Amino acid sequence: MAISPELLVRLEAIVGPSYLSIDPEVLKHYGHDETEDLVFPPNVVVKPGSTQEIAALLKVANHFKMPVTPIGARTGLSGGALCVYEGIGLSMERLNSIIEIDEQNLQVTVEPAVITQVLREAVAEKGLCYPVDPSSMGSCYIGGNVAENSGGARAVKYGVTKDYVLNLEVVLPNGEIIWTGANTLKNSTGYNLTQLMVGSEGTLGIITKIVLKLIPLNTHNILMLVPFFKAEEACEAVSTLFRAGIVPSALEFMERDAIDFALRYVEGISVAVPDTVQAHLLIEVDGNYPEILMQEAEKIMHVVEQFAIDEVLFADTEDQKKALWKMRRSVAEAVKANSVYKEEDTVVPRYMLPELLTGVKKIGDKYGFKSVCYGHAGDGNLHINILKGDLTDAHWTHEVPKGIRELFELTVRLKGTLSGEHGIGLVQKNYMDIAFSKVHLELMERIKHVFDPNNILNPGKIFPDHL
Repeated sequence: MAISPELLVRLEAIVGPSYLSIDPEVLKHYGHDETEDLVFPPNVVVKPGSTQEIAALLKVANHFKMPVTPIGARTGLSGGALCVYEGIGLSMERLNSIIEIDEQNLQVTVEPAVITQVLREAVAEKGLCYPVDPSSMGSCYIGGNVAENSGGARAVKYGVTKDYVLNLEVVLPNGEIIWTGANTLKNSTGYNLTQLMVGSEGTLGIITKIVLKLIPLNTHNILMLVPFFKAEEACEAVSTLFRAGIVPSALEFMERDAIDFALRYVEGISVAVPDTVQAHLLIEVDGNYPEILMQEAEKIMHVVEQFAIDEVLFADTEDQKKALWKMRRSVAEAVKANSVYKEEDTVVPRYMLPELLTGVKKIGDKYGFKSVCYGHAGDGNLHINILKGDLTDAHWTHEVPKGIRELFELTVRLKGTLSGEHGIGLVQKNYMDIAFSKVHLELMERIKHVFDPNNILNPGKIFPDHL
């Protein structure tokens, strides 16, 4: 889609010449995220510095019926920030302030481009905790977390982004500004527009301020790495732990290939992994009383010793804990450094994890692709990295998607769904008919139309092409 000189002049008048670019290299930079090797540059990148500038930009874009794609830190894995219809790439990077940490009410108000880890560290200095910790927390923006309803390792105990969002300032596609809720822990006043916006992937409005709930910061934790001789037994142990009354703060699964990729990619990590080990569970418990945590760790040991395991590693120091977490959080980067890949974000009830893992491998054998599996097992959330490796472009383009469809069909049969935390975006939208009926999809599309009748905001996402 071409962009007219008149529109460029009006956009520049809003943000100023320093915050607008049509340079091809700049457009390419803002035209990709971490989704496979896809690149969709916009026609122009604009970088507003306030809610009012965003409102003015959207009024102009809506008048010209010009597509607008909100762009955050571009760490997404579903193509949500890709400008598939070109148009305006709306970079949120200048809105990066922590506005207020309310220690009395255990709340924080932030702009969307605050890096998640920066937010976590800022509130930790006050003895408070924002516990949502996606693997990319060192680079992702809190606004993107809200747009995708991101999770992370500690969601198993503390929940995901939606569980902490109290209120949002949002600019609607016509340029109007609203607050969606109230800064209260309870709110039963009308439709819940706050939770409608969370996970809406930038298709209903532009989030410009976020009010989050905080909790007190725990002071102690125990981290243990449990090696299993069978990957399916590692998955089976997950539900067994919960049925034994254990609620860890994190419970992560890595199959052998994921471990090997990470250890080759990440420097400074030394973990002995015998050839017989086929999977690890990384298990953390946290709290304020070390003696209680030791009792919980002993209970965990009692459960995992029912399975065929090797020697359990207890992280003795903070450095060792950081190294183990770095190993887990680096798996996706390690895989991407070795091959183009597609990452599927399946989620099933915990008890179904062994059946899901077995099914994934059978589907890979059928369609000739290799997969690397890991993820937030405590939530039943399995990340499946499908490697291109030496597959031909034709096989990658035509055969692998058939396997992905079967993978999602299996997930839904197991009472799961297509995405636990990455969102649908561009790359999963044509599988939505597996999880939802036509009535359900049309209802969601009508909601989109109420907010955005001209379909300017992040078009080409979520809804199947054939809808």
